[in-house]
Amino acid sequence: MFRIAIGLVGLALFVSCATMSDVPAAARSDLAPNGRLRAAINFGNPILATKDPSTGEARGVSVDLSRELARRLGVPVLFVTYDAAGKVVEGLKAGAWDVAYVAIDPARAVDISYTAAYVQIEGAYLVTQNSPIRSNAEVDRQGVRVVVGAGSAYDLFLTRNLKQATIVRAPTSPAVTDMFVAQKLDVAAGVKQQLEADARRIPGLRLLEGRFMVINQAMGTPKGREAGAKYLREFVEEMKASGFVAQALERHRIEGASVAPRAAAE
Repeated sequence: MFRIAIGLVGLALFVSCATMSDVPAAARSDLAPNGRLRAAINFGNPILATKDPSTGEARGVSVDLSRELARRLGVPVLFVTYDAAGKVVEGLKAGAWDVAYVAIDPARAVDISYTAAYVQIEGAYLVTQNSPIRSNAEVDRQGVRVVVGAGSAYDLFLTRNLKQATIVRAPTSPAVTDMFVAQKLDVAAGVKQQLEADARRIPGLRLLEGRFMVINQAMGTPKGREAGAKYLREFVEEMKASGFVAQALERHRIEGASVAPRAAAE
């Protein structure tokens, strides 16, 4: 289920010369068909969005990008919030949002038109201190049970790539480590920063060195909105080049995520 929070578009967070007149009418119609920008915000990935502990309001790089996009479109922004990436994808089927922030994956590309990545995030493995597993290469073995958030980028990636280990799915990514501990599973997989925080929270856990994947986080809009998709691709490239994304990561004190490189020319 999702909760909806309405926010009014305020002043730009950064100086920008872009105005409503710079946005093609077709793009505005695609991205705000009902006169407002409905932006899917995933609290299941703390790199992208969290709730302010004092107000409960959404904050993070995806929230900042949504506000800036809405400002350029000249419309209010409506935050449609979720606790898992898989639920964001389910929301697409219900027609609940116009733009979303999800990892690029071929399974999702059937229904979503992606931009290039705006940030890159590492996926890591977590085990117990006394686990015999010492490296990422040792995870994919018979009898190893790997828990991952259902429908997450990690779930989709590991489903394609693990040949011998068994995948166990938690309802959301933030629930992975608690399920890992409670059910005495062998490996937890997810956002490196989330697992690092869990290892500090729960004694007796350690991260395996390195990463098993790099997650390319992009903006997306439902397939068929070609003018909107084109504008989003240009928007993301400008947000990277101008320093908007880097400054948002710094402002929200996000570590372990990097601004994605410039997209190759089409």
